[in-house]
Amino acid sequence: MDGGKFTFVVDVPPEFEKDVLRGRQPSLQVNVDATAIQQADIGADYIRSIATSEIDGFLNPTGTEEPQAAQLAARIKFNPNLTSAWFTSVVQIINYVTMLAIILAGGVLVREREHGTIDHLLTMPLQPTEIMLAKIWANSLVIVVAAGLSLRVVVEGLLNVPIAGSVPLFLLGTAVYLFSATALRILLGTVARSMPQLGLLFMMVALPMILLSGGNTPLESMPPALQQIMQFVPSTHYVSFSQAILYRGAGFDIVWRSFAVIAGIGSIFFIIALMRFRKTVVLT
Repeated sequence: MDGGKFTFVVDVPPEFEKDVLRGRQPSLQVNVDATAIQQADIGADYIRSIATSEIDGFLNPTGTEEPQAAQLAARIKFNPNLTSAWFTSVVQIINYVTMLAIILAGGVLVREREHGTIDHLLTMPLQPTEIMLAKIWANSLVIVVAAGLSLRVVVEGLLNVPIAGSVPLFLLGTAVYLFSATALRILLGTVARSMPQLGLLFMMVALPMILLSGGNTPLESMPPALQQIMQFVPSTHYVSFSQAILYRGAGFDIVWRSFAVIAGIGSIFFIIALMRFRKTVVLT
């Protein structure tokens, strides 16, 4: 649960069946990861209902009404009061980082093509790689600063949401993710010829990334095939390590794999975008 792999953990005590048969009313402990607050609330009720039904059916196969044979004790982890602001505030920062990264980098490229600014850049002794990296890191720096201020001023300051982990580590991961997201947006910017086209591509690419990455809807509740597909989307790993750091206090030794996966996906996006940039922008 600390690594974010499980949302519910049921702890069955030793000799539970013997205690039930002897009428001692033993306790089952259900540990719930409340960072996925909606799933935690609904899932805890389901587990309580399933456990009660199965135990009653085991003790009373005839269906006659009997006293409750066991007690179910729920322990809420990371958000004990199920305060929605603790969950939604961080998720909204994650979503806005994705939206800004994709909108800014692609929008700048399309606007420069419409106004002819990119032609002036191409007359200078600059390589396409340098132009792309400048756009990626310029936009990323602004978004990282905005995310850090939002986390400190709004989330921690105004909403009083406790941050369990390291904010610098989260911002480092955000910078790695922004490299991947802005490279993807430059790739879309080489496809779109105008801002309306870019807006349509944003709806087709960015919105599914936000809705299916695990922030708004838990990844575990999606079909297995969709879960496998989303592993190739950088926002999925961004949501995963962001929640692990900010909610559970995970360190670099736990989240480095997500960092590496995002960097790998971003490198692929960057190479494809660079090829498209040379073909559609430089040559034209």
